[in-house]
Amino acid sequence: MTYFTQCTKLCQCFLGQSEEYFLENNKERKMTLLYIVLLQSDSVSLEYVGDSAMNTPIFDFLKDDIYDTVYEPSEDSFLLIDALENDLELIRKLNPTICLEVGTGSGVVISAVSKVFPSAYCLATDINHVAALATKKMAETNKVIIEPVVTDLTSAVMSRVLNQVDLLVFNPPYVVTPSEEVCTQSLQAAWAGGIKGRQVMDRFFPFVPKLLSSKGLFYVVVLKDNKPDEVTEFMCGQGLKMNNVLSRCCGIEHLSVLRFENG
Repeated sequence: MTYFTQCTKLCQCFLGQSEEYFLENNKERKMTLLYIVLLQSDSVSLEYVGDSAMNTPIFDFLKDDIYDTVYEPSEDSFLLIDALENDLELIRKLNPTICLEVGTGSGVVISAVSKVFPSAYCLATDINHVAALATKKMAETNKVIIEPVVTDLTSAVMSRVLNQVDLLVFNPPYVVTPSEEVCTQSLQAAWAGGIKGRQVMDRFFPFVPKLLSSKGLFYVVVLKDNKPDEVTEFMCGQGLKMNNVLSRCCGIEHLSVLRFENG
């Protein structure tokens, strides 16, 4: 990908415009392109100058009352960060332009990503508007740039990032619960996964191939009770291949982070 193409891609996502929009002979549009180029990087090679390791962001500034409605950074959050750290060299080779976290909660994971890849355009979605505010505060505190979007999964951003996401991460509600506990307006929506703990993730999985770029990587946290073999079978049926990046017992839970990419 050329530098101009990469910057054009960033512009498309920032403003929701087509590539042709930026290629037309229009001074204002060219100035917009130039502005975003300067915003994204100080060098034409787009070399990253972020953290050398995937470190956990500062998050103890969040007030306790936030966690009445927003999922607090927990063992599964840190497991996902550790899995990304394990794969950091692989991710670096992607030179990611667009990173997206679905169901961001406090924003701790996408902030960790942005600290390593400050030139990437980082999006974070959550259906909870308080989570979006927490993510904004997390980004400000850790001196990174993240765009939080209040939406169900990726509904509001799908058209902007179709087949353009280089790094996609998802720590879904995965606890097996009655179906009626899924997608409530309370904190339990952050962990209640319904039947097999997969009602939310099963809604999202069909969109993954539509979001990923040709080189894109998708990381998802799953619980043993979610039947990861069934998840893998479905995703492989979508043309993706799987690697188990990291597994860990977190209290009574046996969690894994699976990586999917184009096969």
